[in-house]
This record gives sequence, C-alpha cells and structure tokens, in this order.
Amino acid sequence: MKICVYGAGAIGGHIAARLAKGGAEVSLVARGPHLAAILANGLTVHAPDGTMHSRPRASADPAELGPQDAVIVTTKAPALPAVAAGIGPLLGADTPVAFVMNGIPWWYHDGTARDGETLPALDPGDALRRAIGIRRTIGGVVYSAATVTEPGVVMIETGDARVILGEVDGRITPRIQAIADAIAAGGIPAPVVPDIRQAVWQKLLGNIVTGPLCILGRSCMQDTYTSAEVREAAIRMAGEVIALAAAEGITIPGDAPAARVARSAKLRHKPSILQDLEAGRAMEVEAMFQAPLRLARAAGVPVPTLSLMVALATRSAIAAGLYTPPDALAPPDVLAGDAA
Repeated sequence: MKICVYGAGAIGGHIAARLAKGGAEVSLVARGPHLAAILANGLTVHAPDGTMHSRPRASADPAELGPQDAVIVTTKAPALPAVAAGIGPLLGADTPVAFVMNGIPWWYHDGTARDGETLPALDPGDALRRAIGIRRTIGGVVYSAATVTEPGVVMIETGDARVILGEVDGRITPRIQAIADAIAAGGIPAPVVPDIRQAVWQKLLGNIVTGPLCILGRSCMQDTYTSAEVREAAIRMAGEVIALAAAEGITIPGDAPAARVARSAKLRHKPSILQDLEAGRAMEVEAMFQAPLRLARAAGVPVPTLSLMVALATRSAIAAGLYTPPDALAPPDVLAGDAA
C-alpha cells in the first residue's frame, strides 16, 4: 500500500516509521533540515519497543511523489492552507485523506445535524473542502509523546502510542480499515471507531486544559501542576470541557476531572503547543483553544475558567507573533476568549 505522510515532524515521523515497519510503501512530505537529514541518512525513530530506521521517499514537493493509495496529514492546523494548495498531485481518483491532528477539525459539522455549517477559521476560504472534499476525508486522533531531537531523528517518550481513525459519517469502510491495518502492522494500536468526534473531544480535553496552563507556566505538566491552585483550576476547566462536550452530544469516557489532573501531574512531558511556543513555530490556538470556545458560545454553555486561561494563553501566542486572530470573524473580546 502506497501511503504518503504529509507533514513529517515528530508525529508524522513516528507514523511513517510504523508504516514502514509494517511493510507499507511510505513517502513523506517534509521540509528544511529535517527533510535534508532524511534524504541523507533516512528516518530514525527511537521508541520504547525499539529503534526503527527506514529510508522513505521524501520531498518538499508532492508532485515528486505522485498519486498515493492513501494520504495521512499530520501537520499542525496552521499549515492546512499550504496542504490544500499542495496535496493535489498525491490524489488519485479515490485516494482517501486522513487528518490525524489536534483540536476541532475543519470537517466537524459534516454528516451531523449541522451538515453544511462550515468553520471558516479552520478552513479559510473552504480551501480544504475544494481541494480535497469531504468524500475523501477521514478523521483521526493520535496519542504519541514525540519530539524531534535532531533533524531526521524522533524520540517517543512513552509506550502507549496509538492512532484512532473514523469516517466522518461513522461507517466502517474497507479504505479506513486498510489504513488502520497498515499502521497497526508497525506495532501500535490503530482502532477504527464509529464516532470519531468522541475521540476528538477525549483528546481535546487534555489539550485544552494542559495547553493553556503549561503555556502560562512555561513548564512541563508535572511542574505546572505543583501548585494546588493550578490543579484546582485544571479540575474546573476539565469539568467545563466535559459539560461542553455533553452539549455537543458527546460523552467523554474515562476518569473524573480530579483523577485526570492527578495523572497529568505525574508527567514531565511538555504539550506540543508549548513546544511550538518555545521553538517559535505557529501555534494551534484556533483549532485547540478558540474553536471549542466558539462552540461553547453557540451552545450557551458557561466555561468561565476555561475562557480566562485560554484568553491569557492566546495573548501569549499573539505577543510571540505565533498566532494571528481571524479579525474578520469576531470582535476582539470574542477572540480573546471573553465569555461575558
């Protein structure tokens, strides 16, 4: 199976390594020093279950890679307009595109009671909808504490990595099962679920609680949660996210907020959005922070603690020049996360 991973950073590199280990014909869309290192020396991924080394085809230009059986997009959300502009040469007549990403996805309302309602801040100008279309689209969520330690080298911190996939309309199709099987053959679980939006919210619960707090504390989870006051704020935030998901018709499975926060407080991992801030990369503020608050306002769900922390974290991203609010979509108080 020919599979292209579009966006071969830490997460994309890990998934590509698993695909290669499982026997897929893998190609990568990458750039900069990471691409140069992969071309020169191959891709190396150090994981708890062993080191994987592969030599996938790689290019900054998708046209050099040609049509694929499937594409897995693992870029950060701010890069999606560039994906829309560049992905065409990878697409055959029936090539599916799995978006394995953080936050509220651009296709979130498709196939639901709000079908036809778009999210302009997540897909400006409907670029993805026009270039790829909902027919090709598969949703995805990834759990993998991964870091690019040097160009061409990825380190996986924990042994619980997994990729969750789901069709937008909830069907279990041969195409999605083929992608899941290709990933699982490389040694990590890749379940296909009938409700991918539940998986989106379950992952988002962690991102939207730990992300803002770790940005404000400029620290890993363990250090950020040293303070009892911060832990209490995190518990309130988690409860607000669970209530918002319920208003969206989603029950987030798992432990109560206090138990979730206690578990996060043991981890020395820095959330990816803090890593982006520290590295000077565009931050996924819109997909992970602002889009959920827009849903809260639309549903009339109060999220006061979440709104405050998101407002402050968003200001940090703006001040660093790593997030530009979509001014045409909402007034400044809304963009800042003001729930008043």
